[in-house]
Amino acid sequence: MSRILLADDSPHAQRMGERILREEGFEVVSLTDGETSLLRLADVDPDLILADVFLPGKSGIEICRHVKNDARLRHVRVVLTAGLLEPFDEEEARRAGCDAILKKPFEASKVMETIHPLVEEAQLTRGLFAEALATVAVPPAPTPPEIDRERVQAAVTLALDAALPALVHEITERVLIALGQ
Repeated sequence: MSRILLADDSPHAQRMGERILREEGFEVVSLTDGETSLLRLADVDPDLILADVFLPGKSGIEICRHVKNDARLRHVRVVLTAGLLEPFDEEEARRAGCDAILKKPFEASKVMETIHPLVEEAQLTRGLFAEALATVAVPPAPTPPEIDRERVQAAVTLALDAALPALVHEITERVLIALGQ
């Protein structure tokens, strides 16, 4: 099942987006600000991010730039959203690397027409990336040096022999103080 991170501070847009996406079988994680969205990227591990351009904290464009500049997230597709009457620089969004732009209020057929091919691309890229990593030869972990138990015991004994007189003196002083001497 594909996972979509829906980042929008409008409760109405979140409800509409969640309903549309869940009815199509997507798992949806909804967040209300850009900072939290960036912090949750690793644990959500989405195939696609649907982010409002005007999110508080970090904007949708900033999230997009972050995703597109992180090699670990190379499979993630980003769709930026904005209200029909909210003017924003679509060219800046494209320069940030967004894969598509959707206008709100969401129309179910337009949302699906936009995100289905992007989710498929993301899953293909994720699979190719995983295969490439699997073919990379991983050097075996170095074997830890063998520990000589007798040498460790001898070192501990020497350390205790050196510290014992000072320890005995310190304990004696504290006992005498406790006894009022």
